[in-house]
Amino acid sequence: MSKTKRIAIYGKGGIGKSTTVANIAASFANDGKNVIVIGCDPKADTTRTLYGKRLPTILNTIKEKRNPELDEILFSGYAGVLCTESGGPEPGVGCAGRGVIVAMKLLDKLGAFENNFDVIIYDVLGDVVCGGFAVPLKEDYADEVYIVSSGEYMSLYAANNISKGIKKLKGNLSGIICNCKGTENEEKIVDSFAERIGSKVIGTIKRSQLIQSSELEAKTVVEKFPDSIETQDYEKLANSIWNNQFTSSLNPMDDEEFENFFKKFIV
Repeated sequence: MSKTKRIAIYGKGGIGKSTTVANIAASFANDGKNVIVIGCDPKADTTRTLYGKRLPTILNTIKEKRNPELDEILFSGYAGVLCTESGGPEPGVGCAGRGVIVAMKLLDKLGAFENNFDVIIYDVLGDVVCGGFAVPLKEDYADEVYIVSSGEYMSLYAANNISKGIKKLKGNLSGIICNCKGTENEEKIVDSFAERIGSKVIGTIKRSQLIQSSELEAKTVVEKFPDSIETQDYEKLANSIWNNQFTSSLNPMDDEEFENFFKKFIV
């Protein structure tokens, strides 16, 4: 059996990383792979389109039952994808990153990682500078990191900051996923950014109403529109990630370098 792909996907809040995670997980599962998705975002919405509704989070479950069983925090979703959400504290109370730490330790304790998974995917909020969100890398849960970004300023700014953290933790940035928002020269900007920091674009997802309408029904586009171009794009991305052997020599920009880089694309 091949080695388990242990993947962490980071990105600015709202950039579409949860949508990306859910759809590539569905694509992997449709290809016969055994997949688990671990939501490490306090919004706890990563697995909604895989399971069909929001899951009870690990943190909330622990509040109600100190020692839950594995089947109380781990649920089977579309095509057998196993789903779990770390959750987070109420807004303004506590540290969201701490929730990730607690969740990961409990999953480990209950033997969640003892299954023969082909793919483990962590969906991690990337625009909060907090040690908890570095857990998948710091605690050796993930081997590969992908950053989801559009060609917008703040999205790339967050991607650059995330790459700084990856370099500091000696992680491997395996590629950038371009999730298009429809801005001018978007793919060129993201391609240039990836090259500038020593990485590459592993796949591109075009902006699509089908993806948004699928989410309204709590489904992935892979499930709702299996014959669509959008599904083909996610299948292509999943295949690229599965076969990816790229190892980066990261060279993130400082803030001034990033400003000068982005200004080149402003018309």
